[in-house]
Amino acid sequence: MNVPLLDLNAQNLALENELKDAFDRVLHSGRFILGPEVEGFEGDVARMAGARHGIGVTSGTDAILLALMALDIGPGDEVLCPSFTFFATAGCIARTGAIPVFVDAEPASFNLDVADAARKVSPKTKAVIPVHLFGQSADMDAVMALADEHGLAVIEDAAQSLGAAYRDRPLGGIGTFGTFSFFPSKNLGGFGDSGMLVANDDELSEKARILRTHGSKPKYYHKYVGGNFRMDPLQAALLQVKLPHYPDYTERRRANAAFYTEHLARLPGVAMNNGRVDETSAAAILLPQANGDCRHIWNQYTLRVPGNGRRDALRAHLAERGIGSEIYYPVPMHRQECFREFYRGDALPVSEYLAAEAISIPVFPEITEDQRGAVVEAIKDFLVAER
Repeated sequence: MNVPLLDLNAQNLALENELKDAFDRVLHSGRFILGPEVEGFEGDVARMAGARHGIGVTSGTDAILLALMALDIGPGDEVLCPSFTFFATAGCIARTGAIPVFVDAEPASFNLDVADAARKVSPKTKAVIPVHLFGQSADMDAVMALADEHGLAVIEDAAQSLGAAYRDRPLGGIGTFGTFSFFPSKNLGGFGDSGMLVANDDELSEKARILRTHGSKPKYYHKYVGGNFRMDPLQAALLQVKLPHYPDYTERRRANAAFYTEHLARLPGVAMNNGRVDETSAAAILLPQANGDCRHIWNQYTLRVPGNGRRDALRAHLAERGIGSEIYYPVPMHRQECFREFYRGDALPVSEYLAAEAISIPVFPEITEDQRGAVVEAIKDFLVAER
């Protein structure tokens, strides 16, 4: 049975008429840069994130970059960020001229190891970027305590975690800034690139809005050197169509994750991720856990497959069965060629393990019961064949 990693058409075509109506509305409005469509969507996302301000931007990447620019982070500054993350987190730091300081991951949640971050704070450290990876919050109490102790700004990279929460607090609105992505594969997926920056500080938010449009206010009068980071009204209008359906999308993802956990846990050799990297050889596959302090929205359902080459063997086995999967992420940031000058040679063992072991399986809202069952059966057959 064919099971794609993600089926965009299954979600978007169900709303085809409403999406076409939104397109027509923008077409006939004649407003193609910012305007009421963007402002309405900004307000809705800010409220979801528990923030006072929303600033619609061109991508989740540009949201991070804009946050760094608004905080005046640049050459000579250091920013703590995970090594096990998508490239944009570290890439935006480097683009400002600042230095990304790579922090190891916590093996159970895949998120920032705050204890390792604390060891790497220096007089040059200006900010920390916790990434709420795969739909689950980083330990924000610990992150905020570290930031308060050292006077650091906190940029929450919540690209994969819109609607997730930490101790009933929505992600994005806890730190200095929160950033979101509406890339098509995200839980609230758009129709191209777009993103959002949220914040509670009035002055920082206003500065970010000015920087979003070449640093000008009023037009042609430039207070800062900014960029062109404006969200398109068409993206905002189309995303607004999907937004009322977002709670349902989330609950279906959560149900799919619960199904996998229930059925995969019954297989011999499968265990819950115990949060250690030195005792995993006894388990053939480790299942992701939802931290009790978090509302997990399951952007990904990510297994750990210990043992040299076994993760890649499982991926090949799934592909033979027509089942999609993806490796997030095969090369940690400290091993990327373009960041060679920033890597200090310190050990980041968990990031290395996760890069070799992690594999994500289909968890999208529209997956059918038969498709979920096929994924479980394929993994079962893989384990049987190994014995």
